[in-house]
Amino acid sequence: MEFGWTSDQEALRGKLQAFLDASLPADWETIASLSPGSQAVTDFSREFCPQLAEAGMLCSHWPEEHGGSDASAWDHFIIGELLWGAGEPRGPQYYNVNWIGPTILAYGTEEQKAQHLARMREGNVVWCQGFSEPSGGSDLAAIRTRAVRQPGGDGRYLVNGQKIWTSYARLAEFCFLVVKTGDARRDVSVFLLPMDRPGITVRPIDSVVGDGDLHEVFFDDVEVFEAERLGPEGKGWEVIRYSLDFERVGIPRYALALRTLHRAVAELQREGSFIAEAEQDAALALARCEAARMLVYETVDKRMRERPDTGSASMARYAVVCAERQVADFVLDWTPHLFTSDDAPMVATHHKRAIAAGLAAGAAEIQLNLVARDVLGLGV
Repeated sequence: MEFGWTSDQEALRGKLQAFLDASLPADWETIASLSPGSQAVTDFSREFCPQLAEAGMLCSHWPEEHGGSDASAWDHFIIGELLWGAGEPRGPQYYNVNWIGPTILAYGTEEQKAQHLARMREGNVVWCQGFSEPSGGSDLAAIRTRAVRQPGGDGRYLVNGQKIWTSYARLAEFCFLVVKTGDARRDVSVFLLPMDRPGITVRPIDSVVGDGDLHEVFFDDVEVFEAERLGPEGKGWEVIRYSLDFERVGIPRYALALRTLHRAVAELQREGSFIAEAEQDAALALARCEAARMLVYETVDKRMRERPDTGSASMARYAVVCAERQVADFVLDWTPHLFTSDDAPMVATHHKRAIAAGLAAGAAEIQLNLVARDVLGLGV
């Protein structure tokens, strides 16, 4: 792997940084500390994302025929690193760019692409992800929410069941919904469901992560249609695996972790208390962040070369979780006052998001099982 950036990539980094300097308001860090699913961040994303799209940096990695510029996956990750390190001003719309859009590009019909991709690349639509359930969190094969095809030949299904921990559901216009459509364990299907459909009830879940991030979603005889199904009936497992490979490394969490670590070290240096033990702990946290970054880069490199994943996404995902936790522990141990400091709101932002890192896109323990199976060849 080439560890240096090309001149074009350095230019992209400079272009985006200049854009952020000009576009983010003076109180942005305070807004970002609320959570990506809050009303304030979501409202800001609806202003910011169209501007980012106009500058050609929202969906540049998408094919040109669908509004992108055929930029490489590396360009996408350069953009993602800077945006996440800045507190992710795309808010909940990073879903669209990182994995929902690419999954629709891979498996969607022409009608689905025309309906959904245009609004995503314009930066004015919010989606949620209907995966986890009370009986099946990271084990998607254990879900019970079911779509039953109705008689009459009109391609209509009725959905009944419940989803939980659903980020952004209160404000979402569409849901990337996974349901059972048969009796076999992996007989699941994916639907692109409008959230204003009768029979859908959304209830917020209060949490330390932040307002608007977590919800329960109930489905009571909700109509969905064959034209809204993504991929063949009962073949949703392939669609899900494709999307999760993008999601697991789609958030460069190490970028905000590194920023938080440097902020905490700077505070210790300012106070004159960056003692040897703190230096050792900081070095370990830095090493964790760099290891996570390198494993993510390996995954991106494989994607660029169209090589099989062979577990690298799961290894990268677990390394990112470890890095997040190491930095959070460092701040708690050495600079806990930064969590309530008005001068460092992004420190609290990192801590909130680090809490979710070990659960989102599949629990950390599930990632270890995947590594054991796909990398070590163990029968788990």
